[in-house]
Amino acid sequence: MNIPKVSDVVGIINKFAPFATAEEWDNVGLQVGDSTAPTERIMVSLDPCREAIEAAIHQQCRLLLTHHPFIFKPLKRITLNDHLGSLISHTIKHDLAVVSLHTNLDIAAGGVNDLLARRLGLVSCQPLKVTGTEELVKLAVFVPRGHEERVLDALSRFSSVIGNYRDCSFQAPGTGTFRPLEGAKPFIGEIGTRQQVEEVRLEVLLRKGDLASALNALVKAHPYEEPAFDLYPLLNRGESHGLGRIGELASPISLREFAVAVKERLAAAGVRMVGAADHAVKKVAVCGGSGASLLREAHFRGADLLVTGDVKYHEAREAEDLGIALLDAGHFATERLMVEGVKELLGIELGKKGFTSTVMAYEGEREPFSFI
Repeated sequence: MNIPKVSDVVGIINKFAPFATAEEWDNVGLQVGDSTAPTERIMVSLDPCREAIEAAIHQQCRLLLTHHPFIFKPLKRITLNDHLGSLISHTIKHDLAVVSLHTNLDIAAGGVNDLLARRLGLVSCQPLKVTGTEELVKLAVFVPRGHEERVLDALSRFSSVIGNYRDCSFQAPGTGTFRPLEGAKPFIGEIGTRQQVEEVRLEVLLRKGDLASALNALVKAHPYEEPAFDLYPLLNRGESHGLGRIGELASPISLREFAVAVKERLAAAGVRMVGAADHAVKKVAVCGGSGASLLREAHFRGADLLVTGDVKYHEAREAEDLGIALLDAGHFATERLMVEGVKELLGIELGKKGFTSTVMAYEGEREPFSFI
């Protein structure tokens, strides 16, 4: 069995939700635990609450993945009579590592906001507030004819998308020359003799953040002892990433009708509505958790409605002044989708790497507010 270490799981998460994209004020990544520990069983929860920690321990998990950070503010001391201190001590005693993926998962493709937009039936979605774009590098590598597919397969998981297309590459034939020196172990040719070989120049767009991993994969897949390649920094930019999402419904619907649909689809305890019941909704902005700060951005982008949680009184008044509707479905309901989303995505990525590990969702979390 190929059981992943905690560090292997952190590395996989860093691919689909890079920790470097988290907000400056956030605290993400490994919070507590041993990065070298094997983790055959993994649990995912929204919050690092005692119940989730106890459930992970009971299920013999060595790793708990949470959305909200286990340690959010810097600690000056850890004492056992303090709530957080006792939880930290409890996880350490039971060899349970805790990794948090917060605003990096909010921003990530396939993360919280994409899950929310998809659940609410939005299409043609884009980031609501762009915070950055993917840097790209062009790799040109020279491969002996007949070995192109193996090298392309190795690089494909690092290649950037172009619009709605992936696995994009370019190939051109040519002749490569080289003379193996003493000590070389040439795949083709003999020591001291100049060799001419029919080669193919492969060009692939890579995400800059994946460059080191892509080159490692290239070296393993390439038949030559010393692959020849060129790297070109590009002014082109890849996919945009950012906070929230904005998209459209298949057809217009009244605010009241959509509010009912949101409550049902998110299994929300309640939904607060700002705006006229018959307000027509077509273009919708969403932000899981506390996203009312994106209200003006949503209005600027032409949204009829912003769906989020934790809306305050003065934010509701501002929405009225701007003429944009608001639905507050709660912090919990708009983010809870990440549990099943991360469970599914991580399970797929672990399988791709040949790891044997069980990923499970913590089912015991409930909305903290009661409605009467």
